[in-house]
Amino acid sequence: MSNKAVINTEKAPAAIGPYSQAVKAGNTVYLSGQIPLDPATMEIVSDDFEMQARQVFTNLQAVCEEAAGTLGDIVKLNLYLVELDNFAIVNKVMEEFFDMPFPARAAVGVKALPKGSQVEAEAVMVIGD
Repeated sequence: MSNKAVINTEKAPAAIGPYSQAVKAGNTVYLSGQIPLDPATMEIVSDDFEMQARQVFTNLQAVCEEAAGTLGDIVKLNLYLVELDNFAIVNKVMEEFFDMPFPARAAVGVKALPKGSQVEAEAVMVIGD
């Protein structure tokens, strides 16, 4: 018997490929990358980077909550930015969604992201005992 469970919520965008929004294994939850899609329309929320970053964290938050956790339970966060010049903006937005202690994090510059997104985030969350 596997201790692996698929996490899925309608409050975050549906997967746009053969993957799950998140997978829980024991008390660790692996959250797939979220881009700034509005879950209702499956369209990018805006061309504005700050609005895109907010939507990414809103989407991650919805998946965390479906897994019985919060953004505060995230221990590792990976960010992918098309323009590293947006680093200060993503830091500002992160401070709106996360409290100290902040998760460990990587921020990587990439050439392109799905659907023309400017930012994507994936995470690892630990919940419970």
